[in-house]
Amino acid sequence: MERQDADPALKPALMQFDMALAEFARARKADPKASSLSLLERARMLMTLPGGFDAIYRRVRSLESAGIFGTSDWARPALLQPALAKHSLRAAGPVTTIVEAISELRMLAVTRGKYFHPGISAEQARHYLTQVMALNLDLLSGQLTEADRERPKQLGVIVQELYRYLISHLGYESLLDSLVAEVWRLLDQGPVQVESIREMIVQIAKCLYDPDIKTERNADATRLVKALFAPTPASAEDPGLAVYEQRLKDMDDVALSSEATYFARSMFDTGLASPYHAVMLRFLRATGQDDLIPNTLGLTMTGLDDLYCYSELVHALIDEAIYPETCQAVYGLTMMLERGSLFTPSVAQALWRQIKLRPSAETEQTLREAFGDERPPRVFLLAGVINLLGQPLGVGQGNNPTCQSAIGLSMWASNEADYLLQVLAWAARDNEVLSRFEGQEVSSRDLEPGLVKGTPVDVDPVSLVLIPHLDRIYGEMWRRCENRDDDAHRWINPEFYGWWVSHGFRAVTDVKTGEVKDYEGFIRHFYASYHPFYNGNIPVIHAQPAGIAVTDSAARFVGRHAINILRVALSPKNEMRVYFFNPNNDSGQNWGQGITCSTHGNGELRGEASLPVAEFTSRLYAFHYDTLELGDLSAIPDEEVARVMDLGYTSWAAPTEETPE
Repeated sequence: MERQDADPALKPALMQFDMALAEFARARKADPKASSLSLLERARMLMTLPGGFDAIYRRVRSLESAGIFGTSDWARPALLQPALAKHSLRAAGPVTTIVEAISELRMLAVTRGKYFHPGISAEQARHYLTQVMALNLDLLSGQLTEADRERPKQLGVIVQELYRYLISHLGYESLLDSLVAEVWRLLDQGPVQVESIREMIVQIAKCLYDPDIKTERNADATRLVKALFAPTPASAEDPGLAVYEQRLKDMDDVALSSEATYFARSMFDTGLASPYHAVMLRFLRATGQDDLIPNTLGLTMTGLDDLYCYSELVHALIDEAIYPETCQAVYGLTMMLERGSLFTPSVAQALWRQIKLRPSAETEQTLREAFGDERPPRVFLLAGVINLLGQPLGVGQGNNPTCQSAIGLSMWASNEADYLLQVLAWAARDNEVLSRFEGQEVSSRDLEPGLVKGTPVDVDPVSLVLIPHLDRIYGEMWRRCENRDDDAHRWINPEFYGWWVSHGFRAVTDVKTGEVKDYEGFIRHFYASYHPFYNGNIPVIHAQPAGIAVTDSAARFVGRHAINILRVALSPKNEMRVYFFNPNNDSGQNWGQGITCSTHGNGELRGEASLPVAEFTSRLYAFHYDTLELGDLSAIPDEEVARVMDLGYTSWAAPTEETPE
């Protein structure tokens, strides 16, 4: 119901809107494809009136129940991406903009606990809205851009009023602090794809230096802005790339060495590389001053060894892939060398092939549509390879239900980079990826689409090219197992990911009924396989795929999700924790019952998330283990098993709730 103090002028429009909503709900029951245009037009008109947003906010549950989001991406809110929301709000047509506005009002309701949504937690919704606000900070000035003013049907004004409505509920006073904290939270997870983060920093910079926006200077915000626009003394006032290159030409050796050091410090401080950094590296290559490259990259002993042993290859990677438009690959290159990646057999040869590889016309078009044409498509793809090999834990699934494929890319980049480069070459050059399942060849060429029906959205270049093929192959393997008497992951994962995936397998639910079965045995098997105190102190040698039951802050089941178990070890606080890779780049989640995933401060390496072992196990629903290295099941303390079972049964596995599909 609307508030009693609603503007009287709102009531006629509200009555018409409610009538349109009821008619739409009836129509959708009869025909799932019934048009929503009339209802959306009523919503648009309502949004132009005082109190209109509040009225729609109070009806978002009814709107979604009626089917306003249909089968679109908006129907899966956990996969929505803030960068795409900005386009929907600011540059799309009336229908898309109004649906996006309704979606964000829904996110606000979820954030405030007014609407429990089975597809997204309150924390995820808050992070999403915070990022959307970061990408639209210019609206704080109160001045619409010319593009916003010229939009038809008052869409520019509607978006501005939506933003004000969101801020009124989420709090204005600490907005900048919240936005800056959100950027740092994302950077802590070491993402490969940072374009949306860069755009948020651009908006933060506008907010800091716009005289029409009153904000207090924020040291953490200034660090972020400087990392992109002023990382060194010679770029302190963001002079522009051409001017900066001329300044480099005028520097002596001491000044150049100082610039190199500043670049490395800035990059390691934030995990972001500046376009000026790329200009510096290309200048050093062009002028034959390769001796300064190690300082510019900030390499330590391992990285130096990698560089000196493969200097010709590293120089070729810089020449072919490092440009201002691909500057983040500077950080990727540094981390790749620091991991000693080139010492792995076959990786150097595979990278030479990648340098010379010419993508197919179809692949080039896909890359061009996603990353533009400032550089040839092969440049963006090679830069993506460098970033992924440097940060295997930074790959994300983006706006796609492809956690299975994403953890595969991470696993291969970590364990078997030459295999990753092989399947990438097939996909990019031949539009086909070959695999095998139980002795039979599986080709991606003629398979039906899997969970990804179109081009992947908001992902890195390697994922953009590979994910459609991997998704189809995984889907085909699933079809071949769908009538078996156990969870299909048992057979698929070792074949899909590689030989190092253990063949022992436990799932906590019955594949036919969905009911929890032998929960105690499931827990004991996990502890005896992974906990160093009970498995003979054997570490996790290769990352192992596993399935978790994600819950929100109220411990309610949200959905199942694939992750990689990376290691189980004592934290600096002497607490046994499971360290894992979550491909959604949103690893710091609150799962209720005091269970909050940590991304730093508990011994995590960059890109890892972690939880105490009991808390992690309470959200586990499937895992692989080595049957020949299983510890003593009876050695696990009964009270530890009971604690895990209690956490599970009082959250996602609660017997009184409907069993999740």
